[in-house]
Amino acid sequence: MNRFGDWALKVVGILLMLATLGFAVSKAPDRSLESLVPRWAPPPSDFVELDGMLVHVRDQGQASDPLPLVLIHGTSASLHTWEGWAAQLGATRRVISFDLPGFGLTGPNAEGDYSDARYVAFVRALLARLGVGRAIVVGNSLGGEIAWQLALAEPGRVAGLVLVDAAGYDFVPEDLPLGFRVARIPMLREGMRWVLPRRAIEDSVVSVYGDPGRITAEVVDRYYELTLREGNRVALMQRMDQLAPGPVERLAEIKVPTLILWGGKDRLIPPRWGEAFHKAIPGSRLVVFPKLGHVPQEEDPAATLAALRDWLPEVAR
Repeated sequence: MNRFGDWALKVVGILLMLATLGFAVSKAPDRSLESLVPRWAPPPSDFVELDGMLVHVRDQGQASDPLPLVLIHGTSASLHTWEGWAAQLGATRRVISFDLPGFGLTGPNAEGDYSDARYVAFVRALLARLGVGRAIVVGNSLGGEIAWQLALAEPGRVAGLVLVDAAGYDFVPEDLPLGFRVARIPMLREGMRWVLPRRAIEDSVVSVYGDPGRITAEVVDRYYELTLREGNRVALMQRMDQLAPGPVERLAEIKVPTLILWGGKDRLIPPRWGEAFHKAIPGSRLVVFPKLGHVPQEEDPAATLAALRDWLPEVAR
């Protein structure tokens, strides 16, 4: 064999060794619920049986509050995204947050149904289970889409609506998180069941923050470890397959006080869609945070909560 052939064989051998090493380093098997609970579900976390699932719930603050705040997270997030809000609001209000099916510690549903209609039905059932009549419903991204569709389905149950970088329109992202891109590509996503570099999750978190300097190692750990919860990776793929625009033509039917919060640096659902919600929902108020991204309530709880507190008297009126 000539020298070129020897060199080519050596290169192929090195590449195979590097690929094997990369697989070994990035190999990420599912993690059981039990293994994740100690770190990610300390008190006041609880688990409620519903629809064949153990739903991770935090029901905290003033139990006597007649108008609790219900906080709904977005795709691949968890109730932890609202921790900054819940800690402050709990002093005077009842605050309910939970992990949606397919995400966080709640994990997948048996049917693999992650349609908007199924999510709305899930939230309705959970609120009934928790004895909640009327509430102020808050949602970020997917959670925002669930919130406004709940307001349409149950207008008597939603006393006020807060949309935080909400989904629903047929938007085109300026920058799609790496994890979402992989979950949309059939040829790549199968490998995501067994291989998931922590760096891929870190890159995804960076893409939804306006200021990456606010991201801590614990934030990346949370997104990474909860993605590894048994069934969550497959659920994300199924959710991506079931994506569809919401009935935005009905937004004008929403008559309750509505606050729209948006990150000015949101590259997943750009700010023009916050303007679209504002124009479509009568009497709504829009507040844009120029330096924040797609999860402004997580990135800067103090600034976003100040806007919420300023708006809350409108619900009372």
